[in-house]
Amino acid sequence: MMRLGLIGGTAMTSLATNEIQVDRLDEVIAETRYGNVPLLCVKSGSNELIFVERHHGEGTTPPHAINHHANIIALAGAGVESILAICSVGTIPEDFPPGSVGYATQYIDFTGVESSFHNGDAKFTSMTSPFDANMNRKLHSVLSKIQPGLKLDRTYWLAHGPHFETVAEINAIEKLGGEVVGMTMPRECKLSAELGIPYAAILVSSNWAAGREPGDSSKDLNHDEVSSTAESKLGPVIECIKAFTQ
Repeated sequence: MMRLGLIGGTAMTSLATNEIQVDRLDEVIAETRYGNVPLLCVKSGSNELIFVERHHGEGTTPPHAINHHANIIALAGAGVESILAICSVGTIPEDFPPGSVGYATQYIDFTGVESSFHNGDAKFTSMTSPFDANMNRKLHSVLSKIQPGLKLDRTYWLAHGPHFETVAEINAIEKLGGEVVGMTMPRECKLSAELGIPYAAILVSSNWAAGREPGDSSKDLNHDEVSSTAESKLGPVIECIKAFTQ
């Protein structure tokens, strides 16, 4: 039996539970020392999927205020063997246009915001290879068949949020090796690593980063438009989830 933790948005949860075999579905509240977390527990065949909506709360919790500690410790308490995150990202390179779906192999976090369970005695966690190689191989196997020829492995740049980046920031990010930009995922990855839980991240390219829109480099970014695009591209994500439950 596989017990898989999934972190994503409302659209991912509803679509996934409609597309995969659901033998039993339970909604529970995980009480943690960092706060309460709603969990959706789905029994699918011999496997269990534990869903967490990343921005849960009253309304939509802004990215800089997400309680990552509570989310990750709740999944750990549910006994997940690994965590698969679904992340909407802005894209910089021309060969990963909006609508593409890949996975993270590295991240860059220069926000200066700590993400650790160890605020007393110092404990140092290696992040040389932050994402689980076996999980990424499975993601590659699925996504390469759906998107032949697309470069799937990408480096995620963590922006603090909730503001989108400036054109100058995107140009600098590209020079430093960032390929996609987002406001959440590496914090989850670090906390999972501290608990020894394998972690992988699916990257859904939802929009061109600031200044990269073909033919309109001055186009403003709109959150509703970004979210709508991301939600319409979840088909490959569902296939990845299914691959982990077979």
